Amino acid sequence: MWTRRSTEAMSVSKQQQVTALIMATLGFAVNFWAWSLISPLGPVFVGEGLAEDSSLMVAIPVLVGSLGRILAGAYTDRFGGRRMMTLISLLTVIPVLFIGLIGQYQLWTLLLGGLFLGFGGTSFAIGVPYVNSWFPKEQRGSAIGVYGVGMGGTAIAAFTTVPLYNIDHRLPFLLVAGVLVVYAIAAWFLMKDSPNWSPSKRSLGAQLSDTSKILLTWQACYLYALSFGGYVAFSVYLPTILHQAYGLETADASLRTAGFVIAAVVMRPVGGILADRIGAIRTLVIAYSLVIICALTLAFDPHLMPLGTVAFIAMSIGLGLGSGATFALIAQVSDPSKVGSITGFVGAAGGLGGFVPPLLLGVLWKSFQNYSLGILLLAVFTLIALLITLWIGAGQRRAKAASLPVHS
Repeated sequence: MWTRRSTEAMSVSKQQQVTALIMATLGFAVNFWAWSLISPLGPVFVGEGLAEDSSLMVAIPVLVGSLGRILAGAYTDRFGGRRMMTLISLLTVIPVLFIGLIGQYQLWTLLLGGLFLGFGGTSFAIGVPYVNSWFPKEQRGSAIGVYGVGMGGTAIAAFTTVPLYNIDHRLPFLLVAGVLVVYAIAAWFLMKDSPNWSPSKRSLGAQLSDTSKILLTWQACYLYALSFGGYVAFSVYLPTILHQAYGLETADASLRTAGFVIAAVVMRPVGGILADRIGAIRTLVIAYSLVIICALTLAFDPHLMPLGTVAFIAMSIGLGLGSGATFALIAQVSDPSKVGSITGFVGAAGGLGGFVPPLLLGVLWKSFQNYSLGILLLAVFTLIALLITLWIGAGQRRAKAASLPVHS
């Protein structure tokens, strides 16, 4: 766990904070770039006859990256963000090179490479506790929100993968592998663990057991599964939706998906900043209300231009706000010593939230040649997230009222 060296936090300089935040965000972005390499190429691989649909090849890295966050968060509490971010970046090089040089030509080797490509998706759970340890409580929402800009790695993948692939099938993978190696070297020499952190001495099992008993862990898991999971699901499957339901070419679908991703990435730090200023609960209520409205709109199959496009972008804004505000909530109300482990659970839930929808959408398309039911289910599950948010807010108000002095 993240623990304090003393009862008072040791002072750190602004330069140290900025360096830590930049390096963590870059690591998040680079690893997410690698993690998202298969998604833009899904329609291409289907067109080449590698598989009937892209849902499984897209979903496997998401699943592994999600479950791996539980361990990554706990091990970060033990070994520190510097070691873990360097290690994960180097490990991710292996499947990237494997897919680029060998794995992309047969389905089973592509799925095998995608399995280990999930390493890159665990980087998120490393950076959150690392950044959290460098900032005071009143700045953590904003800091974690800025760190969330690293989600932009998926936008880089959406923009660049297909054009680079068209030049040479190996090029996007070789480029990402090189960037990962350069980053890992920089991280080892430039990242420092906060003086307010000391390694956990408790067993991994004890850490995870304690975390699983905290109600906030499971509440935040659902909230993040909805917001970040929704973002991941659309970022990896929207090219397929736009191609199948709207008839767009693969390159055009990837570029439009990049716009969706960018909107969510930009709004994630805004979610953290708003949470620091107006409260995480209010920010989440705004975010989930927006997603519900947009999902209901899209469920009725509007034309892509202009209403469908506006609804997709507005939905991405809501998902980005919700993602940033959820971790601001964790940073604001949880014990700092448990942030790493809670982050692992919540990050895993977020990734799993992105794993299931592509599979479900694939089944719905095969059955009905339509995605409306899947989008409608998103509205229903978002409504549940909104109710959970209000539940947490009510609990906070009761706790605050109980702590106030009684005047006669």
